[in-house]
Amino acid sequence: MSNEIAFIQIDLTPEYKRNLRELSKKYRNVRLDTQPIIEQFQGGNFTGDRIPGMGEDYVILKVRVKNSNIQKGKSAGYRLIYQVESPNSLLLLTIYAKSDREDISPNEIRNILAELDRDE
Repeated sequence: MSNEIAFIQIDLTPEYKRNLRELSKKYRNVRLDTQPIIEQFQGGNFTGDRIPGMGEDYVILKVRVKNSNIQKGKSAGYRLIYQVESPNSLLLLTIYAKSDREDISPNEIRNILAELDRDE
């Protein structure tokens, strides 16, 4: 039995970077708040709920993240949307504050993926 720790490759879409930058202007602790989730991902623990309506081709998950700038718990916190590309790779698609907007639609997720395909 090997004691090697699996390395998980985490990539960020331009959409994720843009949204994180915008959120950090309003919520100072957004990077600190998301760090524990990123560390879970790096350890191979892909948590969250699968987003319905994406078909079998994509494994897209949504995870709740507590926003420590507003004392309302995870339900009013951030939603981090990501795609599991393989057991060793995931792609952070977008992040938003639940208090700022409603749920993201499958079409919006497809648009983020299409934009990424155009950029490559």
